[in-house]
Amino acid sequence: MAFEGLSEKLGKVFKNLKGYGKLNEKTVNEAMREVKMALLEADVSYKVVKKFVADVSERAVGSAVMESLTPAQQVIDIVHEELCKLMGGTNARLDFPSKPPCVIMMCGLQGAGKTTHAAKLAKYLKAQSRRPLLVACDIYRPAAIDQLKVVGEKAGARVFEMGQENPVKIARESIKFAKDNGYDVVILDTAGRLHIDEQLMNELKEIKAETVPNEILLVVDSMTGQDAVNVAKTFNETLEITGVVLTKLDGDTRGGAALSVLAVTGKPIKFAGTGEKLDDLELFHPDRMANRILGMGDVLSLIEKAKESYDEKEAEKLAKKLQSSKFDMNDLLAQFEQIEKMGSMTSLLNMIPGLSGKIKEEDIDERKMPRTKAIIYSMTPKERERPSLIDAKRKRRIAAGSGTKVEDVNNLLKQFDMMQKMMKQMNGKGGKRNAMKMLRSMGGMGGGGGFPGGFGGGF
Repeated sequence: MAFEGLSEKLGKVFKNLKGYGKLNEKTVNEAMREVKMALLEADVSYKVVKKFVADVSERAVGSAVMESLTPAQQVIDIVHEELCKLMGGTNARLDFPSKPPCVIMMCGLQGAGKTTHAAKLAKYLKAQSRRPLLVACDIYRPAAIDQLKVVGEKAGARVFEMGQENPVKIARESIKFAKDNGYDVVILDTAGRLHIDEQLMNELKEIKAETVPNEILLVVDSMTGQDAVNVAKTFNETLEITGVVLTKLDGDTRGGAALSVLAVTGKPIKFAGTGEKLDDLELFHPDRMANRILGMGDVLSLIEKAKESYDEKEAEKLAKKLQSSKFDMNDLLAQFEQIEKMGSMTSLLNMIPGLSGKIKEEDIDERKMPRTKAIIYSMTPKERERPSLIDAKRKRRIAAGSGTKVEDVNNLLKQFDMMQKMMKQMNGKGGKRNAMKMLRSMGGMGGGGGFPGGFGGGF
């Protein structure tokens, strides 16, 4: 996960500070030297680090902090505030014009994830009751148009293309098409290059002059570290971008780009790509990112993910089934699919205060839930409805069909049986309330707490 190394190092610095009853200027300066090294190792721009440390130091050696009963906490609070300020303070939203369509021009280097994130943005906007139109302006990269069609279909968005026609003409015609057909957002997927060149920039400037976009979003790969900031600076000087989409924040990245982009370009990060699925696009919240960096978790993002994937009406139906002990393997499968919509277990657990930055990919076996689903899919419809039918012979068949062991099938059946027994005990007074509570713990939090034996995480 992004900032993992930085979070760990800052955690050690603050832990040492908490060991002092009172702070003095020497102690603060020593701590800030450690913070400076941690930020530089995270690939944050040297100029940005220098100013950040100077600002924090100036506030941290003030009398209000020195004379405080909890000086270490005061310093952490100052660092949190300065991190938020460094990344923009508040989340920057898209600028929609009073008269549609809103034209959004996506640009960036090849391989940054521009086409995929154009589709992610389209899906995000569809969820906001918008009608986005994806436009294939990349006529150079082999299969770029086909790729946009594939991801566009998955996102449920129409793709406008004119084959190998001039990209400037394609962009111009797409806006006419959008106006005539009721699309209120036009997303231009422009061509990228392996590196910045004059031809690329001239074409982008022509498209900008022709379409006068409301937003010019630069898609930047956070894995490239400081190079990402240099790319952002060059694109901004040429096109005057309005914001940045930072991709691959779920990867093994030092995260320095997120802390440097605004300071270097003056333009905010508007969205963050946090995974490979089309749903893995988030509004960038500086305060929430600062929380994650400092190991404070991100409860608000976790709640938002839960709300997006949690279907209250479906939960009501399932609650009634639980209450009447008619909850079967089909219903369990539906709950697992709700959990998966929220993202990986590692990313979800890292949003919880106290666990942020401490849960690593190797600590969680993300394959457990797919294996559990494979076992259920290998059952017949009757077996899913009545797991009690599954005898030794059937268990062997199910294990073979799902590529698992009979022991795994036994564990699943045992835990499912335990859950049903527990529900029978709960189905006295307040049975429906108890059933809804269990479903929220299963579907809302994404595993562990709702089932005996950690069943929600995939048994």
